[in-house]
Amino acid sequence: MYMTKNSNNMMKHNYCVIMAGGVGSRFWPFSRTDKPKQFLDFFGIGQSLLQMTVNRFASLVPAENILIVTNVQYRDLVLEQLPMLQSSQVLCEPARRNTAPCIAYAVARIKTMAKQQGETNANIVVAPSDHLILQEEKFIQTIADGLKFVASHEALLTLGMKPTRPDTGYGYIQIDGGKITVDNVGTCKVRAFTEKPNLELAKKFVESGEFLWNSGIFLWNLQSIDAAFKAYLPEVANIFAQGENALGTEAEEAFIQEAFPNCPSISIDYGVMEHAKNVYVLPSDFGWSDLGTWGSLYDLSQKDENNNATLHCEARYYDSHGNIVTLPKGHMAVIQGVENCIIAESNGVLLICKREEEQQIRQFHMDAEDKWK
Repeated sequence: MYMTKNSNNMMKHNYCVIMAGGVGSRFWPFSRTDKPKQFLDFFGIGQSLLQMTVNRFASLVPAENILIVTNVQYRDLVLEQLPMLQSSQVLCEPARRNTAPCIAYAVARIKTMAKQQGETNANIVVAPSDHLILQEEKFIQTIADGLKFVASHEALLTLGMKPTRPDTGYGYIQIDGGKITVDNVGTCKVRAFTEKPNLELAKKFVESGEFLWNSGIFLWNLQSIDAAFKAYLPEVANIFAQGENALGTEAEEAFIQEAFPNCPSISIDYGVMEHAKNVYVLPSDFGWSDLGTWGSLYDLSQKDENNNATLHCEARYYDSHGNIVTLPKGHMAVIQGVENCIIAESNGVLLICKREEEQQIRQFHMDAEDKWK
C-alpha cells in the first residue's frame, strides 16, 4: 500500500492491541494450554494465526505501537513468533480476567506511551489474535475507515459482520435503523447486543436484516475508551490509575502482578459496550471467521468430492463423507465408513468426535486432564 506523508503522520497516532491470552480449549487436542491455537499454523502456510494478525495491521499501525496482551506463560512464545517487537510491547497478565481488564491494561499503557511522545490523541484498534480474514485488502480498508471515524468522534465502534447463516455460535448486534454516513463511513448506531442465541432466534435475527455478527473487533480514541471505563467500570479504571507512574517503567511488572488479579472477570461487551450510549457498529464483509470451533475450521477448509477436509497429513477415504482430519505431519489416515466426524491427533492424544457433538470437546479436555495430570 502506497503511503503519503499525511497518511504516515496519521499512522503515528494509531495503536493496535492484540488479545492473545486464550487457551483455545474447543480445538483440543490440536490446541493445548502450553501452545494455544493463536500460536499454531492451522493452514500449513508457515505463519501462526498471531503472526497473520500482526502482519495484517502493518500498513495501518507503526510496529512500535503494536501491543500484545497475553498470559505471562506465553511471553516467550510471543517474542519468538514476533521478533520485530520489543519485550516491552508484550503485556503479560498474571491471571485470566476476560477482555475488559485486558483492554484496560493496554489503554493505560497507551495513555503513558502517548504522553511520553507528547501526543494528545491516539486512535486504537483492538482485535483478537486468532481470527481468520480471507479478504485482507477489504479488511485493511475497513479498519482505515474505522480509525478515521473514531479519530473525529467520541464513539465506541465495533465491526459487525453481515451474517450468512443463522449461526448460534456468535453474539449478535442489532442496529438502530437510522444509518449515518460520516466521511463515507457507513456506521450505524447500536440498539442492542445479544449473547449467542438459540437456532430459532438466530433465524429471526438473520431474516430481520437488523442484526450483525459481533466480531469482537473494536475501535475508539483514547479519550472515549478512557471515559467509558471511568463511567461503567470505575473499579477497573481505578486499579490502573493507581499504577500510572509505574506503567512503562521497570516497576510495571511488580505493579501488574499485585494489582491485575484484583480486577473482576468481565467482558468488554458486558462491562462497557452494553451500557454506553455512544456505541456504533460498522457493517463489514471481508471473509471473517473467528475460527472458534472445529466446525468453523471445517467450513473454511478445502474439501474433496465427498466433503472430507484433510489438514497437515495424508488421508485415504472409503465410503466416508463430511469428515475433518488432522494428524501430525508424515502420518497417514485410512478411513472407512465414517461420516461427519472430527478426527484429530496431536501430542499423543487421538480425538474422534461427531461434528455435531463438538460442544462436548471442552468437557473431554477437562476429563482427560483430570485423568492424566
